[in-house]
Amino acid sequence: MKGAIDQGKLHINKAIYRKGELIFEIVVDPDLAVEYRNGNIKDIREVLKSQEIFSDAQKGNVASSGLLEATFSTSEPLKVAEEILKHGEIQLTSEYRQKLRDQKKNKIIELIHQNAINPQANAPHTRERLESAMDEAKVKVDEWKTAEDQVETVLKALQAILPIRYEIRIIEVIINSQYAPQSYAILKNYGTLEETQWLNDGGLLARIKMPAGMQEEFIEKLNNLTHGSVDVKVIEN
Repeated sequence: MKGAIDQGKLHINKAIYRKGELIFEIVVDPDLAVEYRNGNIKDIREVLKSQEIFSDAQKGNVASSGLLEATFSTSEPLKVAEEILKHGEIQLTSEYRQKLRDQKKNKIIELIHQNAINPQANAPHTRERLESAMDEAKVKVDEWKTAEDQVETVLKALQAILPIRYEIRIIEVIINSQYAPQSYAILKNYGTLEETQWLNDGGLLARIKMPAGMQEEFIEKLNNLTHGSVDVKVIEN
């Protein structure tokens, strides 16, 4: 039986549940389906493009209520949809998978830019150079893994192309009393405060642990705040 959706040759994002030779499908918004799976969305209706349960969503074939009852012990579409999304397989269009890969690639590049340096220049590689090196190394980004879980693998691939090193630094800053209170937001945003000490003149001494790639931007922020009156030195790599 034909349902409300007549997809023709249109590619759709869906979740599929299989039991033996039976197939049950729902049509979903891909972003919201992932959010639902991760527990960030509670209402299944936000995820569904249609509240029909299909035997073949591409053709618009709707599963019978008898089959739903026999398989899921209910024919109520929203309850069945919950089971399909929780326990089935999310199938995404090639266009959406590419969108996910592009997002993960950009996040990986940003993480490496922030956390790694070119040891020859003692400064981070540009985002453009990192992207070019990933393309040259033919890095394959996994759309299902987090960007954080892929950084180490990508770094190993880039080492054949670029001089690059992942490095954490401890930086000591001394900020005079005029700017010390306002500086706290910058200090917390760029790393982990290892130590803070108020000086006799009202100034602030702080030691902050941060990725080496963020040092340049961090110092620029402090210089802008203090009009260049901040004292900065690296005390540990």
